[in-house]
Amino acid sequence: MTGFLLPPTPIASIEDYLATSGGRGLARAVELGPAATIEELTRSGLRGRGGGGFPTGQKWAGVAAQTGTHRYVVCNAAEGEPGTFKDRSLLRANPYQLVEGLVIAAFAVGATEAFVGLKASFTQERERLTNAVVELQQAGVCGDCQVTIVAGPEEYLFGEEKAMLEVIEGGDPLPRLFPPYEHGLFATAPQTGWQATESGPGHGHRHESNPTLVNNAETLSNVPHILARGADWFRTMGTTEAPGTVVATVVGDVVRPGVGEVALGTPLIQVIEDVSGGVAPGRRLKAVLSGVSNAVITAADLDAPFSYGGLSAVGSGLGAAGLIVYDDTACMIEVARMFSRFLYVESCGQCPPCKRGSGEITAGLARLERGEATTHDLDEIAGWLDKVTDGNRCYLAVEERVVVSSILRAFPEEVVAHLEGSCPRPRRLPIPKIVDLADGQVTYDERQWRKQPDWTYSEADDADPGQLRPQA
Repeated sequence: MTGFLLPPTPIASIEDYLATSGGRGLARAVELGPAATIEELTRSGLRGRGGGGFPTGQKWAGVAAQTGTHRYVVCNAAEGEPGTFKDRSLLRANPYQLVEGLVIAAFAVGATEAFVGLKASFTQERERLTNAVVELQQAGVCGDCQVTIVAGPEEYLFGEEKAMLEVIEGGDPLPRLFPPYEHGLFATAPQTGWQATESGPGHGHRHESNPTLVNNAETLSNVPHILARGADWFRTMGTTEAPGTVVATVVGDVVRPGVGEVALGTPLIQVIEDVSGGVAPGRRLKAVLSGVSNAVITAADLDAPFSYGGLSAVGSGLGAAGLIVYDDTACMIEVARMFSRFLYVESCGQCPPCKRGSGEITAGLARLERGEATTHDLDEIAGWLDKVTDGNRCYLAVEERVVVSSILRAFPEEVVAHLEGSCPRPRRLPIPKIVDLADGQVTYDERQWRKQPDWTYSEADDADPGQLRPQA
């Protein structure tokens, strides 16, 4: 595996960064000017690495074209997607490229203030990032762009772009109605037609809607390299529809959990084997999930290209390139219940069909996993899967529908086995929400099993996750 985002040894200082072409991307952007910078990024074909895969140049152009008194740029580094550790790996390896990419983005869209949102629990990454910002500011690389680091809560929805704006403004991670390019940071224009927001500290001028650009940490880390070396260089890697490399995380039933940079378009099975060593000898790879945002991928599709179009063609998606692998000892009904529970607990409750529906789905899957369900329970699950997205203001409810329904469709024989008796593969699986990943060892967040639907934590150390009931 070769690439440019994850250097062989971490970039430890501003001197090391500047010695490896650091700063050249920003210099090239200043030479080109904002419009030509966006055009170069568009030509490169870079797509968002946070999960949506939206063309980055198009996104920048859209924000730059919006009217408004102020513009802001936000880097989303709050990764909470199960199975993902790419952004933290990038921050540990080279935080300077992220900051330079952030400053280039601010220059291109006309913003003088930028923010990086990451979880307060990311202490090592936050320290590396803070040092990089200070050093780049002292070296004059940041120019007039003020960069603020915001340490936010542990909740999954902190990583949702509209919820991240709420946290930056001092609120809870509750997704707004409108996207950031329409209703951005510190906006005083009414968002829902009847209520405006007071200007925050240090933002006392006329603000209106403030178009705001939000990009993932990996997306921004690509930017200085593209500007320094050119769009044509970037397109020498990957595929026509998905140029470049991607930082993939592979965990679960594998020999050596890890993070690696691979060319987009590499066969999925090769990514799994190269990054993690594949499943253990004697075991068979049964299923792969790209976080909880996409449909399950079965063993029949392991040769699919690891790209946006390649995984879409087999009914799934690239997501944030975090792969959770299960071998033939895993119960897929348990997998479905576990991820449904994760989404139920992490749902914010602003959209009742999402909170209620994901809770009812979780409860039904728990009965199925215990061998206590009937066909009526399956009908109830199917009914809630149809209604769970009603009125949703973020993607979480869609994730619930997609991941649960895909597993039940892909493994009907396991559904039947659970209807006829107890689980044939009784094995408690960890929720793959990653706390740390280094040297082939992964640490999962064991507290996640104790997290309740109101975002508090149960005091019981032996909480039975299968007993969680939906709120009334």
